[in-house]
Amino acid sequence: QYPAVPAATVVLLRDGSDGPEALMLRRNSKLEFVGGMWVFPGGRVEPSDVDTDRPFDDTASARRAAAREAAEEAGLAIDAGSLVWFSHWTPPSISPRRFVTWFFLARAPEGAVTVDGSEIQAHDWIRPVDALARRNALEIELAPPTWITLEQLLAFADVETALATLGGRAPEYFATRLTRIDGGAVALYHGDAGYDDGNPDLPGNRHRLWMLNTGWRYERNC
Repeated sequence: QYPAVPAATVVLLRDGSDGPEALMLRRNSKLEFVGGMWVFPGGRVEPSDVDTDRPFDDTASARRAAAREAAEEAGLAIDAGSLVWFSHWTPPSISPRRFVTWFFLARAPEGAVTVDGSEIQAHDWIRPVDALARRNALEIELAPPTWITLEQLLAFADVETALATLGGRAPEYFATRLTRIDGGAVALYHGDAGYDDGNPDLPGNRHRLWMLNTGWRYERNC
């Protein structure tokens, strides 16, 4: 099992004419980790993100990291204390580069988005439904946590409702169990009948992301 590195990301939302839009950044395709993918601003938790008054508060460190990354990658200043922590992701143990990641949500601040043109090569404000459709049309690449986060955002008609709803419940923990199947792979999560055994064919509840050559699909009934 490869060691896991703490990381943080922030989903910045603004109200568009047809509902919330998320800021997404395209990483340089030459980067070793998720190169070429469209992501939310984020990165590893650095030693400078640790609050010396609360050195063992990992969530506080992650908040500071998320705010710092928003400034570094998108040129946007956000208050770390205002971030809504809504999920936490642990990748499969077989992943050679493992980042355990805090996912935060915030209303996007005023100001223009600026990217460096090197590590981050492009940005766009995208409705979640459009990002999912563009991935299945093979126009963009997404990581599984990004896909499921976008799926969760489909439920909200505006930013205020998203912040209030996700901020009013406990953060959800996702520890991915990945299984190869004919035609692609399936990522299993807590509550799925096949999660403990890694067997997607077991009958029962479903909480999984189908990542098939014909398209991706999130299935959840628990």
